[in-house]
Amino acid sequence: MEASPDTEPASGRPHRESEEFASDVRGMFDRIAGVYDLMNSTMTAGLHHQWRQRAVDRAVVGPGSDALDICCGTGDLALELRRRIGPDGRVVGSDFSEPMLDLARAKSGEQGLPVEFGWADALELPYGEESFDAVTVGFGARNLADLDRGLAEMARVLRPGGRAVVLEITRPQREPLSSFYSLWFDRAVPLLGQLAGDPDAYGYLPESVRSFPDPPGLAAKMDVAGFTRIRWLLLAGGIIAIHSGTTPGGPEGAA
Repeated sequence: MEASPDTEPASGRPHRESEEFASDVRGMFDRIAGVYDLMNSTMTAGLHHQWRQRAVDRAVVGPGSDALDICCGTGDLALELRRRIGPDGRVVGSDFSEPMLDLARAKSGEQGLPVEFGWADALELPYGEESFDAVTVGFGARNLADLDRGLAEMARVLRPGGRAVVLEITRPQREPLSSFYSLWFDRAVPLLGQLAGDPDAYGYLPESVRSFPDPPGLAAKMDVAGFTRIRWLLLAGGIIAIHSGTTPGGPEGAA
């Protein structure tokens, strides 16, 4: 029997290009918002905080910068941006899941780090052109229904010489990490999802990583979106990749 053209044959999920995909992913994140932070810490042994700090290093922000974190989830990356920027400048965190945003706002208040958290579609950002010095996305790019469009939106809202940073899970190519990765993400993570009460959501995680471009492939897409000086850094033995790129027009010699 042929698979429906509106679903992925292996998983039964809506095709990434379909209108149902974003709704499906949004509903999934709405459901897991309450366990999201705990699951992140469990799956990464708490290292995700360090990876976000390294991503903010690549954003090259400082006092007075204006920064946007898209697909912000519960706000950890946006709050790290605020720590670097200080009381001046502007930090905005956007997401399409209101339960995630509610948790991000609560963290912001508890930590005394004011961030403008608000609902937004990463494929149609409600911000003007050249509004920010840096745009980041942490563990959210692989959830975009149209990655090329999402990268183009990041470029659109950046000022000349602005920095885009993409922090994402990738698949290591060398042993023994490649075997460990398969054991952990393809088998253990879905089992953890069952314990968390949402096996579907955590079955989606390894699926989304498999369908995401490898580091050279993502760099190529960033190039098409108009970024220059594209670099990437591999962490955790090649399981984590941090890409950065700048928009044209910045100071000569900027890294």
